[in-house]
Amino acid sequence: MPLTTFDKPESLRDHVGEEIGVSDWFEVAQERINLFAEATLDSQWVHTDPERCARESPFGGPVAHGYLTLSLIPHLLWESVAIREPSRLTVNYGLNRARFPAPVLAGTRIRARSTVKAVEDFEGGVQVTLSVVVEIEGKEKPACVVEVVFRYYR
Repeated sequence: MPLTTFDKPESLRDHVGEEIGVSDWFEVAQERINLFAEATLDSQWVHTDPERCARESPFGGPVAHGYLTLSLIPHLLWESVAIREPSRLTVNYGLNRARFPAPVLAGTRIRARSTVKAVEDFEGGVQVTLSVVVEIEGKEKPACVVEVVFRYYR
């Protein structure tokens, strides 16, 4: 997908309510799921045991952690949206209303669609809230629906 570029974070004010980016598809491989399980100490079998998942999981195979899906959002966003004039510091300020409507099976591909929800000034910078929908290739329900909040410090 093409990269959408803005001059500065404040430029997003003119795009509140608009979709500003769609990332390329990204494969969530079993190896990545295993590494995430190791890093977070969450090795529940539904994520890490393909044989048991084939026998017992209602999903038919291992699934990515919801938090893995969330943690991939910055990568997916930066693939689709860029800001020319960098801020002194950009901080992931938090999340609003995170939901996981559908599981991400190992080996499937996801992508993110982002829409500007709000742009607000704060002392020292601007705060941008994006509505992000993480889609699963070939599926109707999304993997994740969330509002992400970034702070850009001048």
